[in-house]
Amino acid sequence: MLRMLHSEIVKRTLRVPEPSGKPGDGAAAARRFDAALLTVGYACSTDLLRHLAALRPEDVVAAAGPVLSAVREAVGDHVEHNVYFVDFPENVPDTARFWLECLAAALADPDTKTASVLGESVLAGGGVDLLALPEYGRYQHDFDALLSLREPFVAGAKDRVSVLHLGRPLAEETRALYLDLAGGPLPLAEDDLVLLEILAAECVDGEQPERIPVRENRAVVNRARMAEGRAPMVDTVTDVLRLACALSGGDVTLDQPTRFRSLRRSERRALMTALEGVVGGSRAKLGDVARYRERFKRLGERLHPHEYPGLERAREVFAVARGETRFHGLNARVEAAFAEGDTGRVLDLLATAPGVLVRNLDRVLRQAGAEEVALVAATVAGCADQVAPRVLVSAREHLASRGRPGVARMFVNQRARAWAERDRRDALPAGHLDPVVAALDAAIARRLPRFDRVLVDEAVRTVAVPRSGKGTAGGVGVLPRGSVMPVDGERLRFFVYWRQAARRTDLDLSVELLDADFAWAGQVSWTNLRGTGMVHSGDIVEAPEGATEMIDLDLARLDPGVRHVVPQVLVYDGEGFVEAAESFFGFMTRDGEQEGMPFEPRTVRAKSDLRGPARIALPLVFSRDEDGGWTARWLHLFLAGRVAFNRVEDTSVSAGLLARSVVEREAFTVGDLLAMTAEAGARVAPFDAAEPGEESVPEGERWAYVGLERPDGLPEGTEVFTARELGSLLPD
Repeated sequence: MLRMLHSEIVKRTLRVPEPSGKPGDGAAAARRFDAALLTVGYACSTDLLRHLAALRPEDVVAAAGPVLSAVREAVGDHVEHNVYFVDFPENVPDTARFWLECLAAALADPDTKTASVLGESVLAGGGVDLLALPEYGRYQHDFDALLSLREPFVAGAKDRVSVLHLGRPLAEETRALYLDLAGGPLPLAEDDLVLLEILAAECVDGEQPERIPVRENRAVVNRARMAEGRAPMVDTVTDVLRLACALSGGDVTLDQPTRFRSLRRSERRALMTALEGVVGGSRAKLGDVARYRERFKRLGERLHPHEYPGLERAREVFAVARGETRFHGLNARVEAAFAEGDTGRVLDLLATAPGVLVRNLDRVLRQAGAEEVALVAATVAGCADQVAPRVLVSAREHLASRGRPGVARMFVNQRARAWAERDRRDALPAGHLDPVVAALDAAIARRLPRFDRVLVDEAVRTVAVPRSGKGTAGGVGVLPRGSVMPVDGERLRFFVYWRQAARRTDLDLSVELLDADFAWAGQVSWTNLRGTGMVHSGDIVEAPEGATEMIDLDLARLDPGVRHVVPQVLVYDGEGFVEAAESFFGFMTRDGEQEGMPFEPRTVRAKSDLRGPARIALPLVFSRDEDGGWTARWLHLFLAGRVAFNRVEDTSVSAGLLARSVVEREAFTVGDLLAMTAEAGARVAPFDAAEPGEESVPEGERWAYVGLERPDGLPEGTEVFTARELGSLLPD
């Protein structure tokens, strides 16, 4: 447990929990550790090196091992990345020629049974199953053979180097991670929820967050509280439903139904008492029951409400769910007002539920007349301070793109399953949009912390303001959907690694090429190994011990008509991303003189785990601008796909529409927040560690640093917001 928490802290925070040991001269060992880190794209901060140098060499070595393992896993260097074609990206044959060579080798096989079956099939004019060819899709050399044929890697100035900082003792870092996850303003990814459950049990007796704004986080913490005999923190009937799901090991996000287990008497009484308190405080809370009516019915079967005659309000929850008691909630009254076309009545009702109002602004503005727009903006301005910042940002970003006719309209569920269709809605006039967007901007600006000075990594300005961790996998260099990052290198290399758990699994890495209108312009995959400026490392069809596929793009040689590149990972056969023992995607950038192994961790720009409940992953889209420069834009999307035999040729329309919908959407970025901060009076300036500056924040001032990662050399006392903490720029 402690080793796992240590590893998670290093990977998530780039802080090394303070190594312990006896005083000594560990300077040489610390330098060797720093050199080893550099081979995977990391380096020690000055404070970390100084601390290690003051320990005994054997203590430095003991501290270095877990850290090196953690960062290697973070970038995907904890596994061996073999490729099918040993000289990749050189000497990869034409696809048809390669297939014929595999067929010829099979026909010449001394195993007469294999040769005769294939020969009869060919002579009969039938197809040939590539999987039946012994040389197809299975490594013909081991990793050591690949290593022996490669020239040493030449490090370059553009290689990634992430700085590891000295942290606090492990117990303090564990507590801090728990507080960050539990009290954070954004919903968490599935893996983060699992980690929060572990941390909540570990930290239940210590300091707790002042508030837990995200409901599913609250359910996880409440489960740990109930295990210690403490009352849960709830204020809606849905909170109680989520807690019941947590107690049954189900889905606290309520995205998937939960099969409730038989609950102990103490658990039943605690849940019924919680419902009594919620509904007793406000009978209007019964309005939430209808949304999850069937789940409340199933929960009632486990809680036995009839056994609690004194808890009348709690029993009423299940009477409403069963239809025995009618309750007209807010949603029913709002729908009636919409049906009557009464915008004023709609606004009066929604003003009592500000979050619902902001989520329905598009619908309200479509119905509102020109004379009613001012009323809409005034209503938003009057209640926006009661709305979660992530909801304000989402609405603001959405409305900013509604001033022009849409081409593609994208829908994404909680698990990043996406689909797109042609947008047939009329654009909203600027006269409708501008006053409401201004009201949202003012509300967002009021939520920003007040700083005297903000130091900035300029690369963070094009990062989209995060609104949720759901559907965003863990990894290195992973940014929120819609974030843009420059591609700095002559060659772009995609990679996917997977290891099957129980049955033969074939994942395929493919690239779809699109023109300026997002129309099909070609592909590279196992069905097309080579093209102008692009080459595939070879198809691997099974991964009992792990397998890797890569695609290399020479950006300068790509056809000039190619404007967008969409890498895809498709489940051709076997286990999906969730069932596989391990699967991840990433990309590297290299310059022409850099050779080395197909996978070099120092060149990894991003590595993202693949954990979506679908069969096709669309991690990013890469776009070329008018000047020939390339940028990467994060998608974090999944297509349902077929159970088997998914190919890039069959996903082109859907993938192209989804890519277009994200590329053409005007994202609300960290740069927008920094502009608001500057307007509020903060001095916003780029940070350059090479330039002399203040050693500490002047007394009485509040400084912040906003960047992708924490650099070395920040003035002491500076508040730091890196990619993982950007959501905290807008506290709930």
